[in-house]
Amino acid sequence: MEGERRASQPRSSGLPAGGADGESPGGGAPLSGSSGSSALLQAEVLDLDEDEDDLEVFSKDASLMDMNSFSPMMPTSPLSMINQIKFEDEPDLKDLFITVDEPESHVTTIETFVTYRIITKTSRGEFDSSEFEVRRRYQDFLWLKGKLEEAHPTLIIPPLPEKFIVKGMVERFNDDFIETRRKALHKFLNRIADHPTLTFNEDFKVFLTAQAWELSSYKKQGPGLLSRMGQTVRAVASSMRGVKNRPEEFMDMNNFIEAFSQKINLIDKISQRIYKEEREYFEEMKEYGPIHILWSASEEDLVDSLKGVASCIDKCCKATEKRMFGLSETLLPVVHEYVLYSEMLMGVMKRRDQIQAELDSKVEALTYKKADTDVLTEEIGKLEDKVECANNALKADWERWKQNMQNDIKSAFTDMAEENINYYEQCLATWESFLTSQTDLQLEETSEDKP
Repeated sequence: MEGERRASQPRSSGLPAGGADGESPGGGAPLSGSSGSSALLQAEVLDLDEDEDDLEVFSKDASLMDMNSFSPMMPTSPLSMINQIKFEDEPDLKDLFITVDEPESHVTTIETFVTYRIITKTSRGEFDSSEFEVRRRYQDFLWLKGKLEEAHPTLIIPPLPEKFIVKGMVERFNDDFIETRRKALHKFLNRIADHPTLTFNEDFKVFLTAQAWELSSYKKQGPGLLSRMGQTVRAVASSMRGVKNRPEEFMDMNNFIEAFSQKINLIDKISQRIYKEEREYFEEMKEYGPIHILWSASEEDLVDSLKGVASCIDKCCKATEKRMFGLSETLLPVVHEYVLYSEMLMGVMKRRDQIQAELDSKVEALTYKKADTDVLTEEIGKLEDKVECANNALKADWERWKQNMQNDIKSAFTDMAEENINYYEQCLATWESFLTSQTDLQLEETSEDKP
């Protein structure tokens, strides 16, 4: 237990207040799930108060700047603003490195959960140190995702692995599940770190640097429940009204998202089914070879042939296992991540439409003089700026996302093709070698039969 408490302490604190350099009384204790629910965004309400006992499973554009940051919590210091400017001739130097590793199970009288160690190394001046080490649980990642959506409603936030319930499972957290989730969380944080705008988000910095008790306290600084409820009601009202005149470019974008979602979901479903059938085939193959060995014990004239077949099956079995590993490491995670991305894109479009719907309602109210015209005119001006910022942010991020998506998908399919070529070439060489040996054996037997 002492080792767990020591490991959960960060190497350096990212918050200046509250005795950041001292050890908290409950440094290794689990975080509060309910206190992190400060990021209810419009109609996209994040339910962070779900049953903690549910099984959690996996399941640079210069124009982006900070135009989409509507949250008053966002930093506006000169350093923060300068950091977000990327000149065209400036080399893309990576200055933030994040690793998610060493998953650790925690058991309390109330719940069982897993935390992951996050090591951050950076050369950025706004960080208090060059290296940080913290531990985070899945609920903390959910909080971060919600805060990013709140601050940047029309930027494409990387997806988190989904959460759902598996009934009747004896072992709650098996090694495969934990490793799959760790890889997904690692990718989530590094995609944020590589994003030209999200990487400078203040909540992201706090997530990477604050001790557990500091993060819990920081979460409580968000808007209260009534404020969040008011935002949700307004968002729902806007979504009910809908958008009367969505710009054509966003209509095209929406059509692309719907078609992409349908295709990527189908590819994901078929790929998962192929992988399952491949596993079943592999299990059958493991039993198939030894049967030939047993048979050879009772067939003296077929000993060489039967043992040769068994050897070929064993080699092909190992090749199949290697191909399955490649499939699970290269193709399946990429395809499934973009299934989750398609859901995120639909949420982004909905939030963009909500901002425009709010503007449309004010314009309509002014047309029919349903309220003070001076107040409405002022509100319309602010909303027009907000809509313009939201649209520009989405258009810039959309091009960046499409380029990344195309590169990822091409790379995954190329890797799969190479895996298949290597697999079939290896199996082909194995069976050709067997046929050659059998031909040589037959010629040898024929020559022995001649007088």
